[in-house]
Amino acid sequence: MATATEQTVLPEGRTLGDQIVPRFLRYVRIWTTSDRRVSDTPSTAGQWDLAKVLVQELRDLGLSDVELSEHCYVIARLPATAGQEHVPTVGFMAHLDTTSDVSGKDVNPVVEKNYSGAVIHLAGGLRLDPEAEPDLAAHRGRDIIHSDGTTLLGADDKAGIAILMTTLEYLGRNPEIPHGPVEIIFTPDEEAGKGLSGIPLEKIRSSACYTLDGGPQGELEAECFNAYKADIEFKGRAIHVGTARGILANAVAMAASYACMLPRSESPEATDGYYGYYCPMDIQGDLENARLEVFLRDFEQEGIQRRLEALESFARAVEAQFPAGSVHVKPQLQYLNMKEKIRQRPEVMEFLREAFVRAGVETRLQPIRGGTDGSRLTELGIPTPNIFTGGRNYHSRLEWVSVDEMAAACRVVIELVKVWAEQS
Repeated sequence: MATATEQTVLPEGRTLGDQIVPRFLRYVRIWTTSDRRVSDTPSTAGQWDLAKVLVQELRDLGLSDVELSEHCYVIARLPATAGQEHVPTVGFMAHLDTTSDVSGKDVNPVVEKNYSGAVIHLAGGLRLDPEAEPDLAAHRGRDIIHSDGTTLLGADDKAGIAILMTTLEYLGRNPEIPHGPVEIIFTPDEEAGKGLSGIPLEKIRSSACYTLDGGPQGELEAECFNAYKADIEFKGRAIHVGTARGILANAVAMAASYACMLPRSESPEATDGYYGYYCPMDIQGDLENARLEVFLRDFEQEGIQRRLEALESFARAVEAQFPAGSVHVKPQLQYLNMKEKIRQRPEVMEFLREAFVRAGVETRLQPIRGGTDGSRLTELGIPTPNIFTGGRNYHSRLEWVSVDEMAAACRVVIELVKVWAEQS
């Protein structure tokens, strides 16, 4: 059977994979780590660098309707082909930033052509081991790209960006393919949990949208966590530690005690599937003031409410341990489960499933144990399921991506715009 990159060939004989790889390598070398502690959008200057590169590349592809907003949102539109102007605009979205969990500066991507199937040794004693990763073992003889181990790779979500840019080039080079208006949106700060906080929604024309922000080939996601974060603030009482008996309320100790109350059985490392969790993300402070950031995740709103109430009970318990101190819980909604709103527009998923079939990709419908910008966009009224990009081990130094699977995602998007034209 032909590989994914062999099934769709550009006029010059180049495959989709041939086009995706150099783009992807170019994008991951641009430092775009976001910072969830910064309230501005974008939270880091590097995201502007990638946004400006993409704006120029979009214009080089012949798109005249390209805009870079004041908050670093790239919005571009490919006009409908003749006779398809009546078709509703379909959108596609990917994010510019990479997570701050692991360094994304000075990424050195390594291309393994015709991967041998052997253990891949990375910096710092890390290794990609096919015995531990069945997906990696299945890629023997295929092209993959991985980090060198000093940083993450950035496939989350620069694989999505490369897929969409390659799709636009393919559609531009094949004007005989009928399609309606196509809108492309590149967003900042998705990893910081505020990817749509500054989006100029009034400029978005998409009737429906699809994020390219998933994992292994075939993944199709139409539901996600309900997501909150909580800033827990601890106010202590400082005094010289040599005369502290009966007076000191150590805010650092308060924060540590609170963190230890979070149920270990409901942590990310102890849950999977539809089980939600608490996750302490950041802790800092001194004797007088400390702060703990906690993420709350659950597929049901009742589960979120239970956890919010638990955070308050933990706060009272810490105050009982430290009578001279106080604890304040400040919860904030990040995004909601997109399941119900997507169900209200069944054609959005029906068209996507048909595109998978036409692209020769088997579908695996599953929940996102996380969220995408599509979660928030769905909440704002534009249903936005998520499509795979071929990456693995996101947010880690062991991150890698399959070239064939990136090309397969590109084929799905090409077929999807055709389906929207045919069915509208």
